[in-house]
Amino acid sequence: MQRIRLRYTKRGRLRFTSHRDFQRAFERALRRAEVPMAYSAGFTPHPKVSYANAAPTGTGSEAEYLEIALTEARDPDKLRELLDESLPAGLDITDAVEARTSGLADRLTASVWELRLDGVDPADAERAVGAFLAAETVEVQRKTKNGMRTFDARGAVADLRADSPADRPGQEPCAILRLVVRHVTPAVRPDDVLSGLRAVADLAPPVPAAVTRLAQGLFDEESGTVTDPLAPDREAVTAAPPTAAATASATAPDAGTA
Repeated sequence: MQRIRLRYTKRGRLRFTSHRDFQRAFERALRRAEVPMAYSAGFTPHPKVSYANAAPTGTGSEAEYLEIALTEARDPDKLRELLDESLPAGLDITDAVEARTSGLADRLTASVWELRLDGVDPADAERAVGAFLAAETVEVQRKTKNGMRTFDARGAVADLRADSPADRPGQEPCAILRLVVRHVTPAVRPDDVLSGLRAVADLAPPVPAAVTRLAQGLFDEESGTVTDPLAPDREAVTAAPPTAAATASATAPDAGTA
């Protein structure tokens, strides 16, 4: 059995696609591309697909991940092309590697988010960010299936910065927030951070924020960056010794000189 790890996006209008909708679209793409999927056992077999930490409905993403299990070996790059052609524009497969290490989900410990706040002056956003970061705790509430839950939105935030877009000179004000948040329990989402900014600095965008996940992976405490979760699999391929077939081919005498 071969395992392939894929990175995919949710862009444009497809950001409103729910995780269940994406699952259905992806399974249809697997059939169109004639991928030799491995299936679970039991009365209702289903393709072996493992999804990891999907973004909330309504948010865009450049860094979603999943893993599939195959019954026959396939070239990851060719498989990526076939699946990408079989999915609608906006749900794009951007990377594929053969799984050579364990624990993909364990390497998704943080996310980088971009929050576009139309109608918000960048100076106001910067003051709100300063107040948020200066607070030891920022309690927010979120409605769950078990009712309202109160939790701290500050502790999970590793970095938060405010800036202004370079493409809006002389237009309506707009602030850009860049957020790095650790994946903790309970999960702290971008809308929780916006609730925190409202609580500590009364920052209330006049229109809903446009939220996009830019990266997802292992959080490096020293550099404060989020690393590529597929890098260990690529490094394992590079470090792997040559196969027996490749060695035999390299050492065989040249037919022209025999």
